[in-house]
Amino acid sequence: MDRQKIQIFDTTLRDGEQVPGCKLNTKEKLEVAERLEFLGVDVIEAGFPISSPGDFESVQAISKLVKNATVCALSRAVEKDIITAAEAVKHAVRPRIHTGIGTSESHIKYKLNTTREKIVERAVAAVTLAKKYVEDVEFYAEDAGRTDNEFLAYVCEQAIKAGATVVNIPDTTGYCLPSEYGEKIAYLKFNVRGIENVTISTHCHNDLGMATANSIAGVINGATQIECTINGIGERAGNTALEEVVMVLQQHPYLRKTTGIDTKQLTALSKYVSETMRVPVQPNKAIVGANAFAHSSGIHQDGVIKRRDTYEIINPKDVGVDHSSIILTARSGRAALAYRMKNIGYELTRDELDVVYANFLQVADSKKEVFDEDLHELSDLKYQMAV
Repeated sequence: MDRQKIQIFDTTLRDGEQVPGCKLNTKEKLEVAERLEFLGVDVIEAGFPISSPGDFESVQAISKLVKNATVCALSRAVEKDIITAAEAVKHAVRPRIHTGIGTSESHIKYKLNTTREKIVERAVAAVTLAKKYVEDVEFYAEDAGRTDNEFLAYVCEQAIKAGATVVNIPDTTGYCLPSEYGEKIAYLKFNVRGIENVTISTHCHNDLGMATANSIAGVINGATQIECTINGIGERAGNTALEEVVMVLQQHPYLRKTTGIDTKQLTALSKYVSETMRVPVQPNKAIVGANAFAHSSGIHQDGVIKRRDTYEIINPKDVGVDHSSIILTARSGRAALAYRMKNIGYELTRDELDVVYANFLQVADSKKEVFDEDLHELSDLKYQMAV
């Protein structure tokens, strides 16, 4: 059975850039967009054109540059927003306007100070207007994660009737449990007339550390687009990490889902985005962190040396990393020491290894990590034994 294609919607240049201190200029945005297209993303959300002249200019420039991916511009359910977004993406080969409004009781009462009826009216009006400019219109129900499912279904149904081609179900505050979010997508799948003709999209935030899990739960229950960012960069605790959801789908073939992402580019692009947006990647970050394929425990090192997949479920080369790293510390065993010594040109006999290992532990106890230069010094002991 063929694996279903899941669309990857990257919002690094919009939601990701909303992080304080991450502002990019137009030249930097064009470079990121070009790399995202080369990576194989299906949709690039290029920005929020109404927010500033600079953002408008960047979205317009990206629209002219990108040839294969859909270029998307964000707007609120406001006439001027939508007209400005349409102008910004009019040169795109595949333009999309992404418009919407809050649907939770919190947003309706306290943010928008309105009623459910007015929310539906504004949603329909926004989609209808956007549809006059582009064929591809995505509707977002902001704070859908905390929206009553029955009302959410009604809003989505009306947006689809108005012409929406994508309905985006954001867990804006990162509140949902994976089971809740999955059930929400399933509810829409079975209760919204016309939803079989449009794309259901996930857009999950990471406030409780569940953005990736929620996105996957959404896909399992019928979503066919995931909105995400490189390194999970985004508002507050961030967005769903592109590299995580892509590798989850790749490593679990029984889900029968796939993407068009060239995963071998993930590590390089992660580093580029981190440097360009000036946001470091935590060492223990899944897939692209510095320690993602590093082993320092002696038990783990011995297992990985014997067979990589004893402790690695992903081949590092699949995400653009040359090899696993055996980090020598006081927790390392003889197998790891012998392996690293061999890598720098020293074949030790069992007796030689015993002597070198005893001295290695003394060095390791005084340092956080033992490096190749330390091993070269330790190797002199081998020759001292032979004399």
